[in-house]
Amino acid sequence: MAPRVDTKDLDHILDHTSHLWEEVRGQRIFITGGTGYFGCWLLESFTSATDQLHLGAKATVLSRNPQAFAAKVPHLANHPSVHLIQGDVRTFEFPSGEFPFVIHAATEASAKLNQENPLLMFETIVEGTRRTLEFARTHGTCKFLLTSSGAVYGKQPPGMTHIPEDYLGAPDPMDPSAAYGEGKWAAEVLCRLYTHHFGIETKIVRCFAQVGPHLPMDIHFAMGNFIRDAVRGGPIHVNGDGTPHRSYLYASDLAIWLWTILFEGQPCHPYNLGSDRSISIADLASLVRQLVAPASEVIIAQRADPSQPPSRYVPSIERARKELALEAWVPLEEAIQKTVRWLTIE
Repeated sequence: MAPRVDTKDLDHILDHTSHLWEEVRGQRIFITGGTGYFGCWLLESFTSATDQLHLGAKATVLSRNPQAFAAKVPHLANHPSVHLIQGDVRTFEFPSGEFPFVIHAATEASAKLNQENPLLMFETIVEGTRRTLEFARTHGTCKFLLTSSGAVYGKQPPGMTHIPEDYLGAPDPMDPSAAYGEGKWAAEVLCRLYTHHFGIETKIVRCFAQVGPHLPMDIHFAMGNFIRDAVRGGPIHVNGDGTPHRSYLYASDLAIWLWTILFEGQPCHPYNLGSDRSISIADLASLVRQLVAPASEVIIAQRADPSQPPSRYVPSIERARKELALEAWVPLEEAIQKTVRWLTIE
């Protein structure tokens, strides 16, 4: 069973979103992917706001396995404002009634699946988005949020330190490993078409790397793996050469961004979602070691090739900053420490 998140994080979210919630008072919201990392933080913040502001709002949450979710986070699954339904995002039965707000956060964000069965990856993203948009079209939805990905840009050019939303790069369609990014690109196209034909306000966030409670610690996320290794006392393993650059947004800031863009973002006007503080994977491993397990060591599996520029996956967040006053408020060091404290709660 996962521990509860720090109430200070929930207060931080409410401090930055309190002006948004009146719109959802007495309303219903539908969330796909509500039991994943993004979904947990959407529900943590939604239930907190509902309780503190007495909103009387309800969230219906699609899950492939409601029983497993209830065992993992019973305080969310059993909250009176949350109703879980079972189903596959590609084929789920539509619950009845109107849902003015829909958040489509269901994604098979699995590097293993993308490598072993890219067709299934692509199919799940595209068909799941179409199914959720059809639900929105037929159930009175006004505002729809898609969690897309920075993967839609393809490889970030070596000379570009921060990738902006108007960059017109794209994944290589001949590369099967690009199925995830291509699927997200197609999902964005579907959102634009549903806005054009049916008038639904579709909002799009292109998500980059994250850190915080509820983040999986045992899959392909470097940050999660480093924290896991450090909590165990090390060593901290870097599987590659440590040169790629990434950035990390803390979970409470993530929730603020998602709710703000759903309610106030411009339709069909994608926003990068992430931190713009760039750090190499090797430096990230060293930072985690310093903060969590100073006596451990960092082991880098491969030797860097100095003739090759480091790859980057770092967003520009100027659009969200200027239009919506969003920031990466929680520093990376604090984000790591907060995640470790949550992970080590007895």
